[in-house]
This record gives sequence, structure tokens and C-alpha cells, in this order.
Amino acid sequence: MLKGLYVITDEKLTPYDKIFDMVEQALKGGAKLVQLRDKNNSDDFLLPISKDLKKLCHKYDALFIVNDRLELTLKSDADGIHVGEEDVDISEIRKALKDKIIGVSCYGDVERAILMERLSATYVAFGSFYFSPTKPKSKIVDKSVITEAKRFLKIPVCVIGGITVERAKELVELGADLVAVISDIWTAENIEERARQYTELFRG
Repeated sequence: MLKGLYVITDEKLTPYDKIFDMVEQALKGGAKLVQLRDKNNSDDFLLPISKDLKKLCHKYDALFIVNDRLELTLKSDADGIHVGEEDVDISEIRKALKDKIIGVSCYGDVERAILMERLSATYVAFGSFYFSPTKPKSKIVDKSVITEAKRFLKIPVCVIGGITVERAKELVELGADLVAVISDIWTAENIEERARQYTELFRG
């Protein structure tokens, strides 16, 4: 069962000259999943980085996920992919990835999540729950989505969007299995310590 802190890289906040050191600090603090999210660079540029991030994740018994890029997921032999609304058909992705992880963004839509579970998604993500500096145009989703989703879904529920340690506590208490964090991790003075604070929320 996927559970715990899920950190997502960011081209500005985790620059490529520092990404390995920053991600390792998050892993030392207990991060369970790491997602490489890059909207601009080519697959060729990202391939060696992906392979090295995967090795780093596995050293700490964590999983490595690629955002949106099926070819890169396959070439780097990542543990899985995360896809959004505009991305390719999940049935096609499942054929290509066989038994790897497929995470799907469902925003505030529980019915979409139920459908994605039926189509073989491994986990679903809801959000933003708060204003997110990374995605300032995202709609804010009501927290009741978490409890509703937990009533209908067997797969893990991930929450994302403007999350801090204080806010995450309530979301985990409502049933979130995974807490996806970008800004609050990478802007922390001590990334490892901040990651540990999130990890503690799952030890209740």
C-alpha cells in the first residue's frame, strides 16, 4: 500500500545542479515517493537524471515516478508515471507499463477517481486544497472530497496543493494516504527535518 510523504521536483526549486542532494535529504527524512516533474526539458536531457534519481530512491526504499512522460518512464525504467487530465488514455498507459504504478490527477472529481480505479489506476490525487504557488490557477477543492473518496475507493488517495505540515495533519486525519508536497519541502531551511515532520504524521 502506498503511504506517506510524496515529494515532487520543480525546475526552479530543485535546480539540476542541486537536485540529487535535495532529493536525498528528503529521502533521509522518510519520503516514500519522488516524482520528477519537468514541463520544459527534453526526454534526452532528463533520461540520465531519471536513471540516477531512480537509483537514489531505491537506495532509500522509495519509489521513483515520472510526471506525464510515458516514453521517459519506459526508457528510465521508472517505478511509474503520474498523469493529468489532458494526458493519454490510461488503458494504453497500462498496456505499455504492465504492472508499474499509474497515478492520476482527479482534482475534485470523485466520479473520475472511481472510473480511473476501474481503468487500473494505482492511486488517485485530489487538489489543490489550498492556494499553491506552483499552480496558482488551480481551483480549490473542498476537504470533504477526501472522506467521500475513501468511502468508494480501494486504492490510495493522494492530496496535493499548497500543503504545509500543519495543513497536512488534518488531511491525513481525514484519510489521505499520500501527501504530495513541492514548495514546503524544497524551500525549507532543513529539507530532511521538514520531510521527517511529514513522515511523523503517518506514524499515528
